[in-house]
Amino acid sequence: MREMRRWGLAACAAVVGVGVSGCPKSPPPGSGGTGGGGGSSAFKIAVIPKGTAHSFWQTVKAGAEAAAAEENAQIIWVGPAKENDITDQINVLQNQANSKVDGIVLAATDSNALVQPVKEIMARGIPVVTIDSGLADKDASLCYIATDNVEGGRQAAHALARLIGEKGKVGLLPFLKGAASSDEREKGFLEAIRQYPGIQVVSTLYTDSDVAKAKDQADNMLTAHPDIVGIFAANEPNGIGAAQALRQRGLAGKVKLVAYDCSEQELEALKEGVIQATVVQDPFRMGYLGVKTVLKAIRKQDIGPKYVDSGMKVVTKENLNDPEVQKLINPPIHR
Repeated sequence: MREMRRWGLAACAAVVGVGVSGCPKSPPPGSGGTGGGGGSSAFKIAVIPKGTAHSFWQTVKAGAEAAAAEENAQIIWVGPAKENDITDQINVLQNQANSKVDGIVLAATDSNALVQPVKEIMARGIPVVTIDSGLADKDASLCYIATDNVEGGRQAAHALARLIGEKGKVGLLPFLKGAASSDEREKGFLEAIRQYPGIQVVSTLYTDSDVAKAKDQADNMLTAHPDIVGIFAANEPNGIGAAQALRQRGLAGKVKLVAYDCSEQELEALKEGVIQATVVQDPFRMGYLGVKTVLKAIRKQDIGPKYVDSGMKVVTKENLNDPEVQKLINPPIHR
C-alpha cells in the first residue's frame, strides 16, 4: 500500500477570484471509497478525466475516492466517451458546473479548447484544479498536478537509445495533437533523441488513445519502415496496441518497445519481453491531490506553488519487483 504520509507535497498558488492559498503539506493516510471519513461538510467534487475506460483513469478515480473518504466529500466521476472528444468534455464540464458542484478536478483533453470554459467556471466562484493534462494558459486553473511529461519523454528516449545501441531508425506513437501530456511527451522524446546522432526518427503517428488504432498505426509504421528497430508508445493504449502489432508480426524483442503507464496488459508484455521499458506515472497521487487541493480552495485555505510534480519512474523487467516500483504499480485501489 502507498504510504501517503511520505509524499511531502508542494502546493498550488492562489488565482482568479477564489481567494485560496495552500495545498496540504503531508496528506494523512486513508483508504478508498466515496464519502465517509473525518471532514465536517459533504462538498461535491466533480472529477472529470479525459476518458474513463483505461486502468490509468481508474487509478486516478481510486486516488480521488481515497481523498474524498478522508474529507467526507462526494465524488462525481464523469468523463467523455472518447479521450479525443473535446466537445463532449466541454459539455460534461459545463453540465457539472451548472449542477452546482463545489469544485472540479479536470484532466483536459485539449490544452487550448478548455481554457475559456475553465476561466468562465472559475469566474463563477467554482475552483478548478487540473491534473495529468493541463491548460495552455497556466493561470486558467488554480493548480496543475501532473507528471513532468517533457522529462518523461526524455527518459523514454534515453531508455530506447540504450536498448538499440544508440543507432537505427525509430518510430513515435503519440496519442492526440493538442493534448498537453501527449505534446509534452513528444517534445521531450524528440529533444533527447537528438542527442544520439546515430538514431533517426522516421515516423510519428497519432492514435486518438485507441488501442485498435494504435495497433493499426504501429502496423503502418512497420510496413512503411521495415527496418525500424525501436518504438516509443506514449500512453497506455499505445503501449498495448504496439505490443499487439509486434507480437502478431513476430517482432517481439526484435523491435524494442518503450511504453508509458503500467496497465495489466503492459506489465504482462514487460514480463514477456515485448515491452522492454515503460515510464510509470502516479495517477493515484494525481487523483488524491486533485481532490485535496480543490477542497483547500473551497475552504479558502492556504495553497502554494501552481505546479506539483506527481512523479514517475522508468520500469524494466529488472527493477519490476523493487519495493518502490511495486508501491507505484500497486496503489491502494478500492473498487
